[in-house]
Amino acid sequence: MYQIVQKEKLHEIIYSMWIEAPQVAQSVQPGQFIILMVKEKGERIPLTVADFDREKGLIRIVFQIVGKTTEELSTLEEGDRLFSFIGPLGRKSEIEHYGTVVTVGGGTGIACIHPISRALKEAGNKVISIIGARTKELIIMEEELREASSYLWITTDDGSYGRQGFVTQVLKELLEQDKTIKKVWSIGPAIMMRVTCETTRPYAVDTLVSLNSVMVDGTGMCGSCRVTMGGETKFVCTDGPEFDGQLVDWIEFMHRLSRYQEAEKRSWDLYHELNHPCTCGRRTN
Repeated sequence: MYQIVQKEKLHEIIYSMWIEAPQVAQSVQPGQFIILMVKEKGERIPLTVADFDREKGLIRIVFQIVGKTTEELSTLEEGDRLFSFIGPLGRKSEIEHYGTVVTVGGGTGIACIHPISRALKEAGNKVISIIGARTKELIIMEEELREASSYLWITTDDGSYGRQGFVTQVLKELLEQDKTIKKVWSIGPAIMMRVTCETTRPYAVDTLVSLNSVMVDGTGMCGSCRVTMGGETKFVCTDGPEFDGQLVDWIEFMHRLSRYQEAEKRSWDLYHELNHPCTCGRRTN
């Protein structure tokens, strides 16, 4: 169980893996997440499901190396097994026939909007997807999003691929041109989701964001993922991970993202020291 059946390097720091997890694959829905552990005494990390195959019993995850555990995960190969792979967790996306909708993905958030976009299209919606990254090499799952969407826009900060600029610039133009847009889903870096909400606010368009990056335990036990929504306290793991982005206290949320920054850096540094190939556990400058 939890065997890695396929691994693909999408970029120097971004990987895709298909994991054998039949029970999760049978019940997972777009918008939900899993929590995995690489080894028994390892860290629990939440990842939104990027794709699933119910017949084969497989779950696809896409992750970026941002610390010790994601780097350790990237070293595993096809045939290796994860210690734990729990899910599906969280509430599913509300998929209905709305009419015209927009999904916005930035960075690895591109992978997260894929199953949502596909489900919305299957429900008969006109799905406009906007994906963006700093540069061309960081654009992932382009073909999958083309298939899952009615229209696809691509932006890069440096103009190396698609349109130069940010996803929110394209979104603003679409909102100006098409008054039939009913809902927007935005998943990616916190600042991108916040600006997306600022962009949609004047148009009174429902805007949903996914906040799973703030989670630790993922089951409502630790309370680390508390966020304020319209003055009320919510837990991302059990009440979300999707929320009305217009109600999010973004300052509080972004502050929570940095709570464990120093501890995470120490853990990552120690991992490098213990796994340095030439110094027998000692780091050299």
